Amino acid sequence: MRDLTVFFKRTAMAAALATLGACGSMTPDYQRPAAPVPAEFPVTGDVASGPVGAPDLPWQTFFADDRLRQLIQIALDNNRDLRVALLHVEQARATVDGRNADRFPSLYAGAGLTRGTASDGSVGSSFTAGLTIPATLAYEVDLFSRVHSLSETAFAQYLASTEAGRAAQISLIGGVASAYFALQSDSALLDLAQQTLATREDSFKLIQLRFEHGASNQLDLSQARSLLESARASVAQSMRLRLQDVNALNLLLGQTAPLALTGAGTQTPVRLAQLPLGLPSELLLRRPDVRQAEQQLIAANANIGAARAAFFPKILLTASAGSVSNQLDGLFKDGSFAWSIAPQLLLPIFDAGRNRANLALAKVQREVALAQYEKSIQSAFREVADALAGRATLAQQLQAQQAQTVAEAERARLTDLRFKNGASSYLDSLDAQRSLFASQQAELQLSAQVQQNLAALYRVLGGGWSAEQP
Repeated sequence: MRDLTVFFKRTAMAAALATLGACGSMTPDYQRPAAPVPAEFPVTGDVASGPVGAPDLPWQTFFADDRLRQLIQIALDNNRDLRVALLHVEQARATVDGRNADRFPSLYAGAGLTRGTASDGSVGSSFTAGLTIPATLAYEVDLFSRVHSLSETAFAQYLASTEAGRAAQISLIGGVASAYFALQSDSALLDLAQQTLATREDSFKLIQLRFEHGASNQLDLSQARSLLESARASVAQSMRLRLQDVNALNLLLGQTAPLALTGAGTQTPVRLAQLPLGLPSELLLRRPDVRQAEQQLIAANANIGAARAAFFPKILLTASAGSVSNQLDGLFKDGSFAWSIAPQLLLPIFDAGRNRANLALAKVQREVALAQYEKSIQSAFREVADALAGRATLAQQLQAQQAQTVAEAERARLTDLRFKNGASSYLDSLDAQRSLFASQQAELQLSAQVQQNLAALYRVLGGGWSAEQP
């Protein structure tokens, strides 16, 4: 029993040395780099000031449309890209657990038989059973925090994976909203094209009848046919775009979109919550993709500590305690207890420059991670600035386009009336109809862009993440 006590005391001393090792970290102190962007976003037009609510506003609140919320939830439950991103988080978590385990000794129960010849030629056997720290898994006393630095690296990479998962969810929510808005727009354009086609079919029949009675010439008939076929082409194009929108939405959902959510009669405008905006660019640091890049920078910084520690001595520890006997039946009898502890000091003398190359590599990788972090902030800044520019101008453009549509509609009515009364040519009437159709199409497309821009602004400000989601 006394021998066993001595064994555990010495093992405890080795563990104490490992604890002291945490004081000798070789990792450079991390300081968050200054953001390489202006302190504030450029302001164009009338943009409301105030605290930013995007990261704190759940997507369920921002997207007030029930159909869109159902589609987003289906995507969150079934999208394969999001599933892969979340599995990468679990993979990184397992890596962290493995790195943390390296900071503690591994203790195994073992039994063995050794059989061989002695110097006198006799054959003997030795039986062992007990606890051991095997040489293949020798415990490293972390005097210079090499193992601790590797653990920090793994943890930072895990946090980066977590942020990547959040960024993937935000991107998915934004993608579903964008696909749904496109579907809404193309469905409305299809309705407009079908209505225009019906009107032009009636107009063509009228011109054809007038031509047969000598009231119109061949030119009028050809122009009417051209306008009719143009409408048919618009219908076919809108049908194709709508089918492609459904296909894109199905891919994001990970299943076929319910017909009740994408079928006819769903072209009503989607309601979106208003988003108050503050303009300091430091808000970008709340975006998951920027946080991911920063965690990757922290991981690269910790790798430098591990590379530096490789230049210093390494202490490995193997130990065992148990019973030893030449006879199997005497293995657990009194007096058979034995123990051993075998510390080993390794001092790098010649490694052909391997450690120096690893340190240089770690430093370069940190510079790469720094550049990627700064680029992520710059890209985020541009995305927000673009969305702000859209918010400031798209609403004005839509208002002007709506006024133009009203004017074109009145022009088409008047030219058609003048044509029927013989005061103008059919060419004037056709031109007015073309202009009205083009203006109506532009208005529908701009209306969708306004919704797309507001949703994009919500996304680029880091909104859409909800801890309640997987």
